[in-house]
Amino acid sequence: MELKIYNSLSGEKEIFKPIHEKNVGMYVCGPTVYSNVHLGNVRTFMSFDFIYRTLMHLGYKVRYVRNITDAGHLTDDGDVDNDRFVKQSRLEKLEPMEIVQKYTVDFHKVLDTFNLLPPTIEPTATGHILEQIELTQKLLDKGFAYESNGSVYFDVLEYNNKGLNYGELSRRNIEELFANTRDLDGQNEKKNPQDFALWKAASPAHIMRWNSPWGEGFPGWHLECTAMSTKYLGEKFDIHGGGMDLKFPHHECEVAQGKACNGTEPVNYWLHANMLTMNGQRMSKSTGNYILPMELVSGNNDFFEKPFHPTIVRFNFLQAHYRSVLDISNEAMVASEKGFQRLMEAMKILSQIVPSGAQESSFNINDWKEKCYAALTDDFNSPILIAHLFEAVNFIFKLKDGKEQISASDLELLKSQMESFVYEVLGLQNIEENNNEKLDQTLQVLIELRNQARKAKNFELSDQIRDRLLAEGIELKDGRDGTTYSLN
Repeated sequence: MELKIYNSLSGEKEIFKPIHEKNVGMYVCGPTVYSNVHLGNVRTFMSFDFIYRTLMHLGYKVRYVRNITDAGHLTDDGDVDNDRFVKQSRLEKLEPMEIVQKYTVDFHKVLDTFNLLPPTIEPTATGHILEQIELTQKLLDKGFAYESNGSVYFDVLEYNNKGLNYGELSRRNIEELFANTRDLDGQNEKKNPQDFALWKAASPAHIMRWNSPWGEGFPGWHLECTAMSTKYLGEKFDIHGGGMDLKFPHHECEVAQGKACNGTEPVNYWLHANMLTMNGQRMSKSTGNYILPMELVSGNNDFFEKPFHPTIVRFNFLQAHYRSVLDISNEAMVASEKGFQRLMEAMKILSQIVPSGAQESSFNINDWKEKCYAALTDDFNSPILIAHLFEAVNFIFKLKDGKEQISASDLELLKSQMESFVYEVLGLQNIEENNNEKLDQTLQVLIELRNQARKAKNFELSDQIRDRLLAEGIELKDGRDGTTYSLN
């Protein structure tokens, strides 16, 4: 089946044709690591994790680049002395790069919790300062940028005067942009309000700064993604992804930078994941309608009646198409938990079913398989895929009850496809297996603590550990080869 992808640039679904056959270059805008990653970010990264998994499942070799923004990200008021990293470092009394390290670790931990695969390459903005300086100089040399008071700006009007189209991705009219924009960043420096910073001069108080031909400063936010994507994927690559909120101005600026530098569209397919709401409202710290990912998992919040396992959250998120707004609520999460439990029960039953002869069943496995792939290749339609999986779930329960039969070849096909779709493509995990693994790890820790107590002749503590575990139905058995346990 041909893979079709909705391209934000054209506004249509297009047949996917990679630049190099069976190879895909994909860049996704990563986090700005000055605070904890929020749940909306997790939804975006999970969407592209599903896309990444699907591409690999379909046989593509994918170079997946997702950056870390650790410099050059100004606050909304445009005050260069209010750089988000610097501001947070002052609040927490840490160095800016300590802030970067702290929240990069948090970002990775959260994504691991939700079983996201790591990207192929994860470059950082501060690790590519030289490339950003070179790119800025190239834009100056080509007449698409100008220097002002030690800062360098992209000249949007000149870009359009040269027959290019700033606004093509977000479908914005340049005249309207100029008419409706209030200059917040460098009012006395920029020729036009829409001109954006490629390099910003650092004030004496600014901590994060690097040497450049224009003086000490730091790179503009939009520049880093162009510099890193072209370094690792080339001047033109297949897929660029990110949240819907990045389409303008961030991705629009990337298009302009790429075309101005290299004379070609930098990306063939632009993909944008939609936003996440909670209880029908936009999530916002200011309104209090806000929850962090680990608060949803731990249950430490006022919105959900109990904790929800990360794989249930993942299952809930993937029940909406990546281009659709997803609204989460207690009721929706509870419903997802029930659906997930039925899916896992079906997977367990499927592993135990034996073929019942060569008779044909009313459930055509090959037709079902084609429908599943039709969903995957129709712009990565996870909710339709899940709906087809539950058609198979209903059939599996009928097999268990003896209401259906299945041949050995069909059973093997059903097992392999269900396992691929559930675990490999959707990235769901078997909670029961995970819990058993964690129980074993916990008990091994307690056994080691008991052994240490015995060596220290603290028999009171040793016996207390043994007796407490026995009261919970876990019996410890000391033998020649060490201590083992059994569940009663």
